Amino acid sequence: MSTTIAAPPLAVGSAQSDASGIVTVPGVPSHVAIIMDGNGRWAKSRGLPRIAGHREGSRAVRRTVEAAIGYGVSWLTIYAFSSENWRRPAGEIHDLTGLLRRYLRSEIAELKQSGVRLRFIGDRTRFDADIQKDLAVAERDTVANSRLNLTIALSYGSRDEIAAAARAAIAAVNAGSLKADDLGEEAFAGFLATAGMPDPDLVIRTSGEQRLSNFLLWQAAYAELVFLDVLWPDFEDCHFSAALQEFSRRERRFGARKD
Repeated sequence: MSTTIAAPPLAVGSAQSDASGIVTVPGVPSHVAIIMDGNGRWAKSRGLPRIAGHREGSRAVRRTVEAAIGYGVSWLTIYAFSSENWRRPAGEIHDLTGLLRRYLRSEIAELKQSGVRLRFIGDRTRFDADIQKDLAVAERDTVANSRLNLTIALSYGSRDEIAAAARAAIAAVNAGSLKADDLGEEAFAGFLATAGMPDPDLVIRTSGEQRLSNFLLWQAAYAELVFLDVLWPDFEDCHFSAALQEFSRRERRFGARKD
């Protein structure tokens, strides 16, 4: 089921704060995944270069991490750079990878202090060696955190991920460590980049577009979809809360009937 919510969205009227100040929403999803779309259009509408939209989008990431922690979301996965994005002009690729460098080197300390654990999924080998090192350091330095599990999809494409998982499963069968008859859904999921992570309960896409764009195709099989009519750099707590509120109204049956 999917819903498009026009901006400005509804405010959460049923949110409550506990003694620690953490805001809770009835039916809050454990895992929220976000397709962050609209940076380029945001910049174009203001007569700015595309990198300005990406910079403002990185600020929206910080706001979203804070909101996720505040609402008690345990897992947050964001689609930052797709495998298809490598086809963009060389100048934009240079700007994006430079922004990634700055983000990793300026935000990791604060994320660690906030109790955020970082993971990265995707083909990191396509990035320069210094970025690959920074990704590994960020994962290592935050591995003990558990307040929020933040997964950033970089150079990621779900079809590539599924194909790689199939190859790994075949190799395991050929090596004798897995019987072909035992390769069910649960076993196959263990070969995906998201092995050990729960599937997303809610997928949010900004900018009004209504598609998954090769993001978590296996994992989002039963996720609720919410499409927001707001460009990513303008994404605020109120938009996040509107999506959570919409999620809380859904009846999730996972293919079963409720008579």
